[in-house]
Amino acid sequence: MAEFQVEMNEENRVYTKPRLLTDAVMHYCPGCSHGTIHKLVAEVIEEMGLEERSIGISPVGCSVLAYNYIDIDWAEAAHGRAAAVAAAIKRLNPSKLVFTYQGDGDLAAIGTGETIHACNRGDNITIIFVNNAIYGMTGGQMAPTTLLGMKTSTTPYGRDASLNGYPYKIANMITQLEGVSYVTRQSVHTPAAVRKAKKALRHAFEKSMDGKGLSFIEFVATCNSGWKLSPVAANQWMEEHMFPFYPLGDLKDI
Repeated sequence: MAEFQVEMNEENRVYTKPRLLTDAVMHYCPGCSHGTIHKLVAEVIEEMGLEERSIGISPVGCSVLAYNYIDIDWAEAAHGRAAAVAAAIKRLNPSKLVFTYQGDGDLAAIGTGETIHACNRGDNITIIFVNNAIYGMTGGQMAPTTLLGMKTSTTPYGRDASLNGYPYKIANMITQLEGVSYVTRQSVHTPAAVRKAKKALRHAFEKSMDGKGLSFIEFVATCNSGWKLSPVAANQWMEEHMFPFYPLGDLKDI
């Protein structure tokens, strides 16, 4: 019995906050997906032993203060330009893990050009793309990823294709680019989803460090403030409406 108890104690590990997460109080709204994604980034970097070799690039938007929360080196990029900054840093520091952390308004709107060309070149970086289908920081306006019929501050009657165009599936598009080695779409709305997302994040970072080309991780996320829903209702709305249009899983893995 004593021997069995020892074995059980060795297997039972105590859950603790990732060491790389700082004690700064996050500015994200309650229920926001960003906090969980930050936790995963910190955990994976720590588990890979890359604390001293990681450089994150955060642009404008809800992720602008990412450098306050994960204790690694960071660079700030102008709105939409994170992929270009990351590409330059990686080329000057090829032994570093270089990644961007961007929202949909940043990456898929003003930053489309920088994103596409970094992907096409096959820069050995990882792009983390948080898609909550809305401009969360600046008032809840329509984003390129906003679903048809979805109400925002600039589409109060719902997004209309004849007026506003169609939602932009940028992850699907970049799978066609030869420089991209890994594209996946994940979420963090359940414990099982968190485990899958963490595995995908590590796979992406490993590819970047091995020089396999660009990795692109889209996190389908919630913005309960922008959506005017409670955190629980926002997760339900995401499952019912976002996942059918942005289905989870790997899109490309070379």
